[in-house]
Amino acid sequence: MPTIKDVAREAGVSIATVSYVLNNKQAAVSAPTRRHVIEAAERIGYRPNVTARNLRSSQTRLIGYAWYDAPGNEAPSGRLNSVLEWFTFYLARAAEQAGYHLLTFTYPIGEPEPTYHELIRTGRVDAFVLAGTVADDARVQFLIEQGFPFVSFGRSNPEWQFPWVDTDGKEGVQQAVNYLVGLGHRRIAMLGWPEHSLTGNFRLAGYLEALTQAGMPVNPNYIWRGDHTVQAGRDAVEWFCRLPASEQPTAIVAVSDLMAIGLMQEAARRGLDVGRRLSVIGFDDVPMTEFLRPALTTIQQPIPEIGEALISMLETVLNKQEADVANLLIPPRLVIRDSCAPPLD
Repeated sequence: MPTIKDVAREAGVSIATVSYVLNNKQAAVSAPTRRHVIEAAERIGYRPNVTARNLRSSQTRLIGYAWYDAPGNEAPSGRLNSVLEWFTFYLARAAEQAGYHLLTFTYPIGEPEPTYHELIRTGRVDAFVLAGTVADDARVQFLIEQGFPFVSFGRSNPEWQFPWVDTDGKEGVQQAVNYLVGLGHRRIAMLGWPEHSLTGNFRLAGYLEALTQAGMPVNPNYIWRGDHTVQAGRDAVEWFCRLPASEQPTAIVAVSDLMAIGLMQEAARRGLDVGRRLSVIGFDDVPMTEFLRPALTTIQQPIPEIGEALISMLETVLNKQEADVANLLIPPRLVIRDSCAPPLD
């Protein structure tokens, strides 16, 4: 395997010059010499020893990212989060384009600190990316206390200062409600997450604000909360159907596509024609939603943009530069399909 000495011999320069070029140091190396060295390295097939280079620079070029929930059939109670699976792909792609790789890992539910501490202690990663953050998030608090670099897809306690990027869920749900109001709906319900969910509360705030702006009262019977499961969507329809017929909602905005799917299943079982009798809007635009019958109108999260923004923000943190913005909210987009129509009554 060719070495740095072979590159120097091929290029007719010193080993020090080759080292400057391959480590991207500008000192005393002209642009023509730099090109000459790079061409020589390519001719003889030289490949740098990444591990050795990282050791010299005290960097691993690895970013830690934890899977905190089981995927697929192992997930409890039908919990799926394909948004985070999608996010992982775009995060990895953005990291690789910046010269980093993801080191994925898991930790025991409710006990993240020991795993994070071990990765920091052993120098396995340069930084972390968090996702699925919650109020009083132990990971956020631990990393702030450790002074270790990290960024987050999602927010936590407002008094904690740390770099994050998030979807503007409030603005997304406002788009959904405004669209339904424009179709003529006046009995619009919201299927949300439990009260401890920060993300769910941001989205619920969009529902409440949109109703207020439309001059419509908030009916407490139209707000139903449940876990992120298909069953929660089914349970919500059962709850709404207990209301008098004249008071039942004609449209429902769900805080996630998964819950909207359960909602659509139960509505169909009860003979409620989704897309005609009942309008439904989800949130996330997971791949399966366009293949439902009817295809689900939903709010598309800007996942590729979020992945790129997080890696850019993390590079700023690692380079100890002053960030243009410490936090970033990216607006989602309403994707209109077939699950909504003007009310029949």
